[in-house]
Amino acid sequence: MRLKEIQRTAHQAWSPAVHHPIHLALGTSAQQLDASFNTTAALEIFELDFADPSMDMELKGSINTTNRLHSLVWVNFGLGENGSVGRLVAGAENGTVTVYKPESIIGSDPDSAPDSAADAVVGQSDKHTGPVRALDFNPFQNNLLASGANDSEIYIWDLNNFNSPMTPGAKSQPAEDVSVISWNRQVQHILASASPSGKAVVWDLRKNEPIIKISDHSNRMHCSGMLWHPDVATQLVLASEDDRLPVIQMWDLRFATSPLKVLENHTRGILSISWSQADPELLLSSAKDNRILCWNPNTGEVIYELPTTNQWCFDVQWCPRNPALLSTASFDGRITVYSVMGGSLAPQQHGTVDKISSSFDSMDPFGTGQMLPPLQVPQPQAQWIRRPVGASFGVTGDVREPEAAPAQTPQPVPRQVHLSQVTTETEFLQRSRELQTALQTGAFNHYCQGKIQTAKTDAEQDIWKFLLVNFEDEARIKFLRLLGFNKDDLELKVRAQIFQTRFLLLPELKHECLSRLFPFCFSDTDGLISQALLVGNFEGAVDLCLNDGRYAEAILLAISGGEELLKKTQQKYLSKQKNSLISSVVTQNWKDIVESCELDNWKEALAALLTYAHPEDFAHLCDTLGGRLESEQTEKRSLQACLCYICSGNIEKLVECWALHRDCSSPLGLEDLVEKVMMLRKSIERLRNSEVSVQSPVLAEKLTRYAGILAAEGSLSTAMAYLPENSEEVRRRLTLQISSLQALKRNMEYKAGQLKTMCIIAILIIFSFVSAPQEGWNDPPAVRGGPRKKKVPDYTPPAPITAPVMGFPEAPQPHDHHTQVPPGAPQEPNVQVCGTISAVSVSPQLLQQLPAERVEQKEIPSEHLVLKSTFDSLVQRGQLAAGDPQTKRKLDDAAKRLGFLYDKLRDQSLSPHILNGLHEISRCVAGQDYQRGLEVHTQIVSSSNFSEISGFMPVLKMLMTIATRLGV
Repeated sequence: MRLKEIQRTAHQAWSPAVHHPIHLALGTSAQQLDASFNTTAALEIFELDFADPSMDMELKGSINTTNRLHSLVWVNFGLGENGSVGRLVAGAENGTVTVYKPESIIGSDPDSAPDSAADAVVGQSDKHTGPVRALDFNPFQNNLLASGANDSEIYIWDLNNFNSPMTPGAKSQPAEDVSVISWNRQVQHILASASPSGKAVVWDLRKNEPIIKISDHSNRMHCSGMLWHPDVATQLVLASEDDRLPVIQMWDLRFATSPLKVLENHTRGILSISWSQADPELLLSSAKDNRILCWNPNTGEVIYELPTTNQWCFDVQWCPRNPALLSTASFDGRITVYSVMGGSLAPQQHGTVDKISSSFDSMDPFGTGQMLPPLQVPQPQAQWIRRPVGASFGVTGDVREPEAAPAQTPQPVPRQVHLSQVTTETEFLQRSRELQTALQTGAFNHYCQGKIQTAKTDAEQDIWKFLLVNFEDEARIKFLRLLGFNKDDLELKVRAQIFQTRFLLLPELKHECLSRLFPFCFSDTDGLISQALLVGNFEGAVDLCLNDGRYAEAILLAISGGEELLKKTQQKYLSKQKNSLISSVVTQNWKDIVESCELDNWKEALAALLTYAHPEDFAHLCDTLGGRLESEQTEKRSLQACLCYICSGNIEKLVECWALHRDCSSPLGLEDLVEKVMMLRKSIERLRNSEVSVQSPVLAEKLTRYAGILAAEGSLSTAMAYLPENSEEVRRRLTLQISSLQALKRNMEYKAGQLKTMCIIAILIIFSFVSAPQEGWNDPPAVRGGPRKKKVPDYTPPAPITAPVMGFPEAPQPHDHHTQVPPGAPQEPNVQVCGTISAVSVSPQLLQQLPAERVEQKEIPSEHLVLKSTFDSLVQRGQLAAGDPQTKRKLDDAAKRLGFLYDKLRDQSLSPHILNGLHEISRCVAGQDYQRGLEVHTQIVSSSNFSEISGFMPVLKMLMTIATRLGV
């Protein structure tokens, strides 16, 4: 589509590919006048803003020049140095070559700054004696520039030293104009020049001489353009301006007697050509028939034609930075930028159309634009939007990379598919494998101990220590030790405290003993207690003791007074105590402890639960304590809550708490969570001696993501083990992928076995000929039955022969396919390891050592391999999903009976009608449209010879029926 347009009669030059944004330089064209007969000249630089829907280009700068131009190039010499955007080199009509700094032109205005032109010029030479019509820069050394003018003048300029140009060699004779010049795109010292007479000369700058000359024998080839092939060093194209021969000739220097190919579609002489450096299959040409064509030089066909005006286009160029863009310059004074990707002209032309329509009232003499078609070939064929290789990632992270076929091969080349696994999460995969190994071998203790040793924080270490205890005996006692409560150490502390107390309170003990011996000699309280006991009033005696603070005596007397009195006494005593732990131990009321204790004392509360709580209440009480800790919403309390959930075995709470306060979005963060969950789950299963089903939406989501990462990294089987029970769709897709990969692997192993067998045959054949002389080889021809012919392969690539100057391979010599073996010389066996093995004489003993069935079996044609892979995959999916033995037996039998179909495919004995139907069934099976597959099956059976299909068609029907029932 047409993107931008400006009124100028000028030569054009795109900014280099590395320069951004895209700029277009325009220099006033020589020997052309506009309608105003203006004779001034200018060099302008425009910026292309494609975000602007208008057709205008923004003028960034302009300077006046003394001469009009025949040629203009933008070189990336010095790009980026001190703000440099390269160099503009102009070839003028008076023979002057001038070098400009584009950055000095940008921002200049000739009206306000007349001296800006002088500031922009960094080099100038009038070495040429006539108009400089040809300019080109070296793609390897951007400081080298070639120019061509009248009288066969060609100069090579060094932009670092512009005053002393060199010549590629002696002038061509007879002397004539140099209309075009071009550097080779692959070899930096090769330069080509061409003249209007149709002659092209190739120069070797290392030798300073021409190495080959090309000319058309018709003498009608008036050369207007010449370009080297972007990829092939020995190929170039020549364009003819002669109306009698409006063609583009492709030449190969190895076969320079005539053109390799001729592109014919223009009806009048060609004025300009441009070869896309981004895609060698795109060659532009403009001609005097008012047409701009885009060719595929390899095929010679026109793949695109730009709609143009009724004026000739004398210059066409691809954009170096954006390969979809091209620009044209026409004699009607228009510079137009197009895109080959197609689109509508209407949005760009609305502004112009509205202006014209307003001037002509309701008339619209110029129309509203038209639709431009994209390239006639599919757009992905354009190389810059084509994948560099036919590689694609599978859902398992494996890369399938078909080997590209070499371009322009004289015969079909077998392709290979390389499968390689791409892993991006190496540490994640390693940890996942270690976890899977522990789960499969049951080495849970060893796994947890390893995690304790590699833990980076104390909190992480504590969690793994708690998880380890779950796999050991007497877990509660060991939990207490982890909390800092050791029973043996505590007993020693108690003894020490009692001894200290008795030693310090000896006088009080003495007083107590005396009061017990002489109770009536003391206070009134003691007397009242004694009297109450004498009459059997235990309740009164207890009350007196409690009032006097004598709690031990009150408890002792309450024991003697009965169970009811003891309970009342305990309640009265505990109501006066500040230590709630004592109350909980006596009353077994642990709910108050976990709900009211200070959170800083969470360890003591958890220790009390581990010591005293009943098993049926323990998990609930631990969860309650963990919930209180988690409600603080700090990372420290959350980790403490996780320890409570580990003690209680609550996987759901552990997952929710961990996911809420830890990053589980990254693969390694997710791995941290899964490791802890799986270890806790296994410890619970060990205690309960049964599998544990966890109903947690959060855990299901995390495990699904975890399985997805494993699948993407190639661990399909492991991923299946982690999928939640409700992930049927994901499970089905992974099962299908596993089946496909297994089928592909078997197919590759089968082909590898075939290749191995063929190589063994070849080695044995060669060994048999080398180790033992063949009988009759030294006999005269008469004894051997006359001379024998040597078998030669159908195609032999031409052997390169060193040329005297360039080193290019010469044309291949003709091969004699009936060369006779000289008398007395042994005949070499024709052995092609990767092709068809010719019939040779091999001893039966050698052949008996090989698996005969693999040697004799043919391969299924490549276009039908999809049938085998699809039907085998269907059988495997059914075998994985089948639950009853009868269905499995049917599928096993079907797998064997499919061999009849594969044998017929190898023998190529099926009719096209049946093959087409089988491929349609294969597509239905791949898309799981079994109803449509059964309809196609019925059509084939009803319209085919039953004897031809009876061996396999019933099997296909049974497979599709079973697949429908199983939902695979």
